[in-house]
Amino acid sequence: MKQFGGPALFLDRNDINTDEIIPAKYLTESSKKALAPYILEDLKLDGFDPRSRALQDARVIVTRANFGCGSSREHAVWVFEVNGINVVIGEGFARIFRQNMFNCGMLAVELPKTDIDRIMGLGDGVEISVDIEAGRLTARGTADEVGCSFTLNPFDRELILAGGWLAYADKKY
Repeated sequence: MKQFGGPALFLDRNDINTDEIIPAKYLTESSKKALAPYILEDLKLDGFDPRSRALQDARVIVTRANFGCGSSREHAVWVFEVNGINVVIGEGFARIFRQNMFNCGMLAVELPKTDIDRIMGLGDGVEISVDIEAGRLTARGTADEVGCSFTLNPFDRELILAGGWLAYADKKY
């Protein structure tokens, strides 16, 4: 099973689209791994550098509303997967991006704005641990921590626990 948790990177903006997550010019690559160096290459966000150590170390993304909007491309999820990021926490997701996350055995957690504000308020160096069975996550900063509950529908939970749609189908059919 994939690891769910680790160092968090904050992308404090609404409406981050799939073109910003993985630019369209790389969609002709023939493998998921070939996408890895181009993650968030075109994201315009104050203080964000797509070549930063913080992005290389991140295992969790914390963001705002409507994450993954725009073109419905699975590549936007794959580029997170090949960079070891298996959890995205946000106020909300574009429907297809969210489903692609679960289909790939990755976790998309929706939290209210107040919880996202509290997590981002912890500052730099936040580590997040996720308990999928309990539907609970903990964000630990240097001086404080924030605990949040989340819900998953039973099918999405099964996809996560199986490792994605293909592994789920292999087990069930």
